[in-house]
Amino acid sequence: MRLQLNFKSGKPVYLQLVDQVKAAVASGAAQAGDPLPSIRPLAEDLRVNRNTVAKAYAELESQGVIETAAGRGCFISGQATVLRKDARMRLLTDEMDEAVVQAHHLQVGRTEFLRLASERFDSFERRRARAVNG
Repeated sequence: MRLQLNFKSGKPVYLQLVDQVKAAVASGAAQAGDPLPSIRPLAEDLRVNRNTVAKAYAELESQGVIETAAGRGCFISGQATVLRKDARMRLLTDEMDEAVVQAHHLQVGRTEFLRLASERFDSFERRRARAVNG
């Protein structure tokens, strides 16, 4: 699981980590029992304070996404698979809400926004098909 941060997004770093772990679980990229990176090395890799990673892990644990085993580390919870469809839809809704707010700020109307979203979706599908077909 590769975690990346956007320090310009305005979203707290720990919430970015929470969302990315949940997205990995929802997509199936992270499975029950998979280990998460240890707090210290992850904080160093991401160049953030260890407390930020610890806060993200605490939030994930409180949501039942991960479990902590004393002396062994943090692992994706067996209960996390229940999140799959619901989590995917929630994460996508959050992303879409941000895009709608951004469109509003940029004075992009509903019709133009939906046309652009459709174009981007089509473009993604074409790129994906080319990558699969070689």
